[in-house]
Amino acid sequence: MKRSIGVGVLLAAAVTAAVVGASSASAKHRASTAPATNAALVKDIALARVATAKYVNSLARAKADGYGIITQMIPNMGIHYMNGNIKGFDVRKPPILVYEKNGSSYQLGAIEWVFTSKPAKPPLPGATYGSFGAGCHFKDGTFIPADAQSGCPTTNPQTGSAFNFWHPLLITLHLWLWYPNPSGLFASLNPLVAPFNQG
Repeated sequence: MKRSIGVGVLLAAAVTAAVVGASSASAKHRASTAPATNAALVKDIALARVATAKYVNSLARAKADGYGIITQMIPNMGIHYMNGNIKGFDVRKPPILVYEKNGSSYQLGAIEWVFTSKPAKPPLPGATYGSFGAGCHFKDGTFIPADAQSGCPTTNPQTGSAFNFWHPLLITLHLWLWYPNPSGLFASLNPLVAPFNQG
């Protein structure tokens, strides 16, 4: 009986050592293939979440605070709402909120900043960028590409909506703060929001 218990204990110890060794090897592999956690980025994300939590399920609150529609649904991204009074970069005050629409419900997925040129130093550690072509925005969130404001009609020919503003080519910085994105925290597109593409 003692021999049986001793063999069992040795077997259990061997299995535990194998599992721990495999876990340790897996952890080392993950550490070598994934970027190290950046304390500054973690702090910035926490600040951004606290500041924008009030908008997560309340598009009405965002509108009351000055955010207005600037795009219809961009597939695998969302509907963009901008507050034109917010200037510069402040992680607690994103100028653009990106919402996913499901029926009559809206959920904040990402926040966004835009720049006329790529920042010399990323405003968030590890940030990567996208771009948005020059064009005319209309009050209903529709968009027509145009290289200059002179190419913008006073109303959208398809929808009749009034002209809102024109912008040049922009560098975009998304932060998928409220919806997971397997493509990355800063990716422009998010395959997980595809079910909301039709609104």
